[in-house]
Amino acid sequence: MNPLHCFLTACLLASPVLISAADAPKPAAKPQPAAKPAEPAPSFADVSFGPHPHQLLDIWLPKDGSGPFPVVLWYGGLWKPAKHSGNLGYFLSKHVAMVAVQSRTLDDAMADKVKEPISYPMEDACRAVQFVRLNAAKWNLDPNRIAVGGGSQGSLPALFVGCSGERADPKASDPVARVSTQVKGVAAFRSQPTIDPKQMQAWVPGVKWGAPSLGYDFDKSLAHYDEVLPIIQKWSPDHLIHQGCPPIYFENEWGLTPPGGDITEANYTVHAPMWGLGFKKLADKAGVTCYNKYLGQPSEKFADTWDFLVQQVTAPAS
Repeated sequence: MNPLHCFLTACLLASPVLISAADAPKPAAKPQPAAKPAEPAPSFADVSFGPHPHQLLDIWLPKDGSGPFPVVLWYGGLWKPAKHSGNLGYFLSKHVAMVAVQSRTLDDAMADKVKEPISYPMEDACRAVQFVRLNAAKWNLDPNRIAVGGGSQGSLPALFVGCSGERADPKASDPVARVSTQVKGVAAFRSQPTIDPKQMQAWVPGVKWGAPSLGYDFDKSLAHYDEVLPIIQKWSPDHLIHQGCPPIYFENEWGLTPPGGDITEANYTVHAPMWGLGFKKLADKAGVTCYNKYLGQPSEKFADTWDFLVQQVTAPAS
């Protein structure tokens, strides 16, 4: 080999290799979270349970099993129309049907100049139970195994169903209204179980929530308390709870102190577990079974909201 060639080759091997920016190794891509599996399409979508366009149900039936299936109704929004399916996969895996309920809202009631705006979502919550029970055979559902629930604002109509007693009207011309509203259990996740402004501030000082349930903003509701009290007594679950109500389950992922981080104080006060703890005192006094689960405080008998609901609708008949 040519000596010069040998020398140059040795130099190249001994020298650092220069790599252009284009050839430089790329940093490893940041792992992306796995995409949430798409929910299955409802077995029956946008089923109307009343004359208003916001009164709609989505119904999912388990693919396995012969039925008739127990069923859970899960309520959506108070202010804006919405449907939420709860923990759909869990219910279907337990052979429990799921019904996502969208109702008329407080905004709808205000637009219609209704004196008691909270009446719209509360009446619809009961009507949804009646409608599902009336049509249970059509969808292969068990009319005797129905429970209800909701998260945050959706928990209030669920609690109303459980606490307001039997609302069937045997003399009604509407066949839906003649059907029972009784349910096996009520689940409330991060719940606000009252529209009473004095009660909520006794449980969670400084909180302001629920307007315009009573036709006023929060401060005016307090100023006109004597005027709105009859509305509160008619529609607020804490004023309606009585012996004979079904079991109630409250769950909150936060504890008795604000969790910090990106959770604002306003968000915490509106969803704090003290709401459920305050309601439990009323339930205990009325002789109603009531559970509370929150950070640092597991609940007896049930792992969580979903387990509670499944157990309530699948328990052997007493």
